[in-house]
Amino acid sequence: MQKLEFVDQLRQRNILQDVTPGLEDYLSGGIRRAYIGFDPTARSLGLGNYVQIMLLDFFQRAGHQPVVLMGGATGRIGDPSGKDKERELRPVEELDANIKAQEQQLRQLLNFDEGPNRALWVNNLDFYQGMNVLDFLRDIGKHITVNYMMAKDSVRNRMESGISYTEFSYQLLQAYDFYCLYRQLDCRMQMGGSDQWGNITTGTEFIGKCIPGAKGFGLTTPLLTKADGKKFGKSEEGNVWLDPSMTSPYKFYQFWINTDDAYLPRLYRYFSLRPIEEIAAMEEKCADDPGSRKRLLAEEITLRVHGTKALDSARQVSELLFNKDCSSHYLLGLSDDALDQLGREIPHAVVPSDIFADGGKLVDVLTEFSGFLPSKSEARRAIQSNAVSVNKIKISQLDHGIQRGDFIHGKYLLLENGRKNKFMLLLS
Repeated sequence: MQKLEFVDQLRQRNILQDVTPGLEDYLSGGIRRAYIGFDPTARSLGLGNYVQIMLLDFFQRAGHQPVVLMGGATGRIGDPSGKDKERELRPVEELDANIKAQEQQLRQLLNFDEGPNRALWVNNLDFYQGMNVLDFLRDIGKHITVNYMMAKDSVRNRMESGISYTEFSYQLLQAYDFYCLYRQLDCRMQMGGSDQWGNITTGTEFIGKCIPGAKGFGLTTPLLTKADGKKFGKSEEGNVWLDPSMTSPYKFYQFWINTDDAYLPRLYRYFSLRPIEEIAAMEEKCADDPGSRKRLLAEEITLRVHGTKALDSARQVSELLFNKDCSSHYLLGLSDDALDQLGREIPHAVVPSDIFADGGKLVDVLTEFSGFLPSKSEARRAIQSNAVSVNKIKISQLDHGIQRGDFIHGKYLLLENGRKNKFMLLLS
């Protein structure tokens, strides 16, 4: 992808919504800088943010220089865009911790380290430290009229339910961010989702009024939504996060595997780094096999976000949980990482290793040691009906014993009652 092709690339992928006039001519003049702002109100970035990370990635791969702007200041206010009520204000210490956590994630997904177009990192708190309210009203508020601000969707949509002056002023702060980046970094372009168009154009208006002859540019992508109109990036359990401690790599991988087939064309265009021609060819070749297309997309994105080891573990756990023909040999070949991940995804219990110094009866392991089954009588019935497996091996003897040597890698024991009911016993 050449740098002249950035906007065309977005058009081909159907992820271009709004563009200010003259942007394509501006981009044709060499390495340009564009920024996207990120809100630090959560400890992790989510899939909603990932759309914008991909936009910065495409921009960087086109030869331009992305600028990540963290909302150390604006995060204390809260963006009203797309919100039908006031945001809950977060403690400053929490916002600072969130910024550090999100920085680590972004540095894994964009090139901040080398090349003339390596990504730049800015915290907008630096723009406002030392500014008092009189400075704000005189130097910023004076340039944008209330009438102009009231016309923006983010404000107009909240007039009935109410909007505080705090959130009303947000678009002024975002406009000033754009102005500061223009002056300090010659960053003349802001990008974001379509719900940010009003804030972006307020910024271009502000720049034009404050810097004679200056022109700022904006570009937005369509919001990625599901059929019910809700934003993409939520599972039944809530937000899908990029932090593996908040959404495990296995759940992250499964989110893509379980996505509705109808969304696949859009998801590939938003999230895959494959050339658009390759995506189109694959869609034609695998038109009758959406499962394989989802698997390839799940593998590509999980690899990029979580790395090779986590992807391997996610695939292995998926194979173990959903392939009814998965064997004991396969289970015994799993790594500690995969077994740890499996233990987090199914019910489990941790018991002291000395409990098995002299071994234990399977009936006791199923009940007293693990709590997997509620009573010994139920455990006996399950064993007699040939429903119980230990490490994928069927057990039908009531007096079967479990030894420490039965634990995989000296730590893991997989118990099953039928096909769907699984339990992991771990030795401490």
